[in-house]
Amino acid sequence: MTQRIPLHNLTAEAAVEHHSPSSHASRHYASSNPPSPNKPPTLGHIYVREIGGFFQRIRRRSNWLLMALYFGLPWFNWGDRPLVWFDLSAQEFHLFAATFYPQDFILLTWILVLCAFGLFLITVVAGRVWCGYSCPQSVWTFLFIWFEHRLEGPRHRRIRRDKAPRRLVTLWRKSLKHTAWLLIALATGIAFVGYFTPIRELVVDVVSLTAHPWALFWIGFFTVFTYLNAGWLRHQVCLHMCPYARFQSAMFDANTLIVSYDAVRGEPRRKHPQTGTETSRAGDCIDCELCVQVCPTGIDIRDGLQYECISCAACIDACDSVMTRIDKPLGLIRYTTERALEGQLTRFWRPQLLVYAVALLSMVVLLVDFLNTRVPIDVDVVRDRQTLFESTAEGRIINYYNLTLRNQDSQTHRYALSVSGLPGLRLQGMDTIEVGANETRSLRVALTADAADLTQPSHPVELRFIALGDPSIISANETRFLGPMVK
Repeated sequence: MTQRIPLHNLTAEAAVEHHSPSSHASRHYASSNPPSPNKPPTLGHIYVREIGGFFQRIRRRSNWLLMALYFGLPWFNWGDRPLVWFDLSAQEFHLFAATFYPQDFILLTWILVLCAFGLFLITVVAGRVWCGYSCPQSVWTFLFIWFEHRLEGPRHRRIRRDKAPRRLVTLWRKSLKHTAWLLIALATGIAFVGYFTPIRELVVDVVSLTAHPWALFWIGFFTVFTYLNAGWLRHQVCLHMCPYARFQSAMFDANTLIVSYDAVRGEPRRKHPQTGTETSRAGDCIDCELCVQVCPTGIDIRDGLQYECISCAACIDACDSVMTRIDKPLGLIRYTTERALEGQLTRFWRPQLLVYAVALLSMVVLLVDFLNTRVPIDVDVVRDRQTLFESTAEGRIINYYNLTLRNQDSQTHRYALSVSGLPGLRLQGMDTIEVGANETRSLRVALTADAADLTQPSHPVELRFIALGDPSIISANETRFLGPMVK
């Protein structure tokens, strides 16, 4: 037993066996040094090629729409206030005609859970289409790439300029690109802060250098954040920072719609007509690598389903353009399912999808019912903490209460206050109060009762507010009426 077991470098052998002369790394990343077979390929900068096509038109239009909403909403007003305004100083959150307060934060939790289940449902049905068409990281990344194409030129020119010694034209183009990126990032930061501070005044303050230091801090933070994420990190965010890419596999199944390469039709790959000859039994794929060049995350879709794929369909449009030129059927790379690729029937309705659909529908119904039955009035009743109660010479007991009334409606209301719970319980002071739209009023009231009617030191009583013009707006609030110990 003196002979040693021979060692083999499986990584190197796999690399030699599975990578063509146009290696995996060189297909994905432009590098002046070819990868060595004795070490794994290193990841460099991804030079994305611009491509047109049906799915890219859909993606671009959805991206422009989402950016128009993001940048435009803070500029619209609803009456005398912004249409969407998170007023932290007043603890009011205005969304169109509705106004929400911190005690309504359960709605925020509800909406977030609703969005999560909606995302799960979309993922079960169509994979990562959210990432490819609607995710803010993808939207801003594609915007930055769009400016990169216009200011630095097509992919092959960018690669050639980066490999060549720096010249004045290269530095000028790169400076112009980064200036455009910073301006977009600055506009993004101002728009974000504009949801918390009225943007019309904010822009004037920023230009005049009189903006609040906290506003300047958050504008600067989101400017740098956007510039780094969309300009420099890009695919690293999707690959290493976004948790969605990691747990999405738990929601995928063989019936999920994914971007996939039809290996049965495409393999074995034939060489490009300009670089080699075709074999007698070659597939439709000519190994042009255009699908790799247009991928924003730098993957080769022909290697199979990968978590890096964001389902943007750029490879589909690129491959379809090639199939059109060589007079082959479209769809070598297409939206399909694993079952369809295996020649089986895709099942749309399955238990996992039904569970998500039922849960999502139930939450939507409950949320709509809650919003419809939500009474636009909120009352806080706090007993006076300095005096438990007072006794009068006439044998009556007085309790004092501090009330905070919030009118959460979009119009002014006059409310009538009534009390109940004890025989002979009376209200001292004003019994009506007018509160403006989205206004908060505070008042101090006194309740009196005959000491002979108190059978215990603490009695439950109810203070009820009713809107005089709309009896459906009512708030009943229970509190305690305190008195002396009963002998």
